[in-house]
Amino acid sequence: MIPPEADAEFAAQMEEVLEVYCRPYDPLRPVVCMDEQPVQLVKEVRRPIPATRGHPQRVDYEYERAGTAAIFLFCEPLVGWRQATARERRTKSDWATEVAALLDGRYADCERITLICDNLNTHTKGAFYEVFPAERARQYVRRIEFVYTPKHGSWLNVAECELGCLTRQCLAGRRLGELRLLQEEIAAWSIDLNARQRGVDWQMTAEDARRKLKSVYPKIIL
Repeated sequence: MIPPEADAEFAAQMEEVLEVYCRPYDPLRPVVCMDEQPVQLVKEVRRPIPATRGHPQRVDYEYERAGTAAIFLFCEPLVGWRQATARERRTKSDWATEVAALLDGRYADCERITLICDNLNTHTKGAFYEVFPAERARQYVRRIEFVYTPKHGSWLNVAECELGCLTRQCLAGRRLGELRLLQEEIAAWSIDLNARQRGVDWQMTAEDARRKLKSVYPKIIL
């Protein structure tokens, strides 16, 4: 996405995200990135012909649309961990349920997590109050430091890069016609990468942004 010109709010949010990426690893306050994307479920109309020694697998061009689903991807860049799940929808309730599951599971012993996400209207503190009783919702919200990428700046989110990898490595050119099958395939992708502990080497800093993205910053006349 093309960043805006002379946008102080964009610059401020961008630098906040970049400063978070510069923090040293803290197991009690990990940095977690999340992103989501819709997926079209597609069924085969005719059974593919299996591959042989002389021919690759042959798939008929005709297919059947089987609805849509939503992929939720979470990653912890400094430890090389990823989790990809899928649900029928991506409402506030779906998002809050996914985040709560992480807080109760992988991050149950963490004091707080820093959650980097884009500023969709589903990514709000109020989403927890639509799913859980107020007392429990407040407990979840209290354990999250929200850091939002600026509008037109979702490229600052590591999770968006990971979603691109998942699409190319796991989904591209494939027909998955059931939510259950989609869940199994993206879970296998996550498990494979986590076993290798492939980390993320994020190098851009606020100083780099001030030098390379000068057009984003307002011109100050002294």
